Amino acid sequence: MGVVGGTASAAYADPGPGAGAGGTGGAPDEEQKKKLEAVHKKIEDLYRKAEQATEAYNAAKEQVARQQKEIDKLGRTIDATQAKLDALQRQAGELASAQYRGGGMPAEARLMLNNDPEAFLDDATLVHKSQHAAKDLIAQLGATKNDLNDYSKDATDRWKQLEENRKKKEKAQQDIRKQIDAAKKLESQLAAEEKARLKKLEDAQASKEQQKWLDSGVLKEISGKASAQGKKAITFATAQIGKDYVWGAEGPDTFDCSGLTLRAWQFGGRTIPRTSQEQWRQLPHVDIKDMRPGDLIIYYADASHVGIYIGDGQIIHAPRPGRQVTVAGAGTMPVLGVVRPDK
Repeated sequence: MGVVGGTASAAYADPGPGAGAGGTGGAPDEEQKKKLEAVHKKIEDLYRKAEQATEAYNAAKEQVARQQKEIDKLGRTIDATQAKLDALQRQAGELASAQYRGGGMPAEARLMLNNDPEAFLDDATLVHKSQHAAKDLIAQLGATKNDLNDYSKDATDRWKQLEENRKKKEKAQQDIRKQIDAAKKLESQLAAEEKARLKKLEDAQASKEQQKWLDSGVLKEISGKASAQGKKAITFATAQIGKDYVWGAEGPDTFDCSGLTLRAWQFGGRTIPRTSQEQWRQLPHVDIKDMRPGDLIIYYADASHVGIYIGDGQIIHAPRPGRQVTVAGAGTMPVLGVVRPDK
């Protein structure tokens, strides 16, 4: 907020009579423009930080959900292993009781004292089976106990990871709110006419960046046509135009940037990662000259924003809090690269 000081409330007011071309109004106009640009930069920086925190929140949220499922599955495995161990321990108890009822005499000794040759052979077979069963039982008991210890240790480790990701999620949530609240506070200090001028400034800068991108000749090399799945993804994204950006949202009524691309490509028949960073990391990369409608353009060095390319140098994206899903120039933000969900 220190960037602005008291400028947000009054510095952008209409300079009044005498200002403008000629006279003494030129310098104040230029000064007001610079101050407005400073406010614009501060607001954009705050929303950029909020978006970075949003993608961190989305990643942590996804990790928490996945780890919770793993822990639930591990819990069922531990329960089943414990039940198996209990059953084996009961068998071991029954074996010990049988030996006690036999007076503690080893089975081999009782065998040697048998006077009936036929019974002797039967007993010999039973003794062999009994010994083999006892060894198997002991081995199973040991292995099952080891399994139970391993599963329990694994569960403890996963709980620690889960708690760490929950803390990351909560911190990201706090960061998002902090940045958005600061940006809204800054915007609220502007009068209606100043907000209108700020919007014009934003549009002018976006247009300038887009023109610079087009002037690079990038579109001359882009001639790819959308795949059937890409067309479906674009159809979905187009239908969301006008819906509000809400951080962490995946539809159906609100979206953040990667929530929109996630649902668009789900509609297209492909499951893609939740966050823009993971979309960049996991999906196949394509050269920008080979880009085709339906591809995802990833923005900024930290891959914290994403839009879906629709052709003619345009994307559909969910820009930031306070904005709606919209069509924008693909070059209005720094392009990191392009990924193709259906390559």
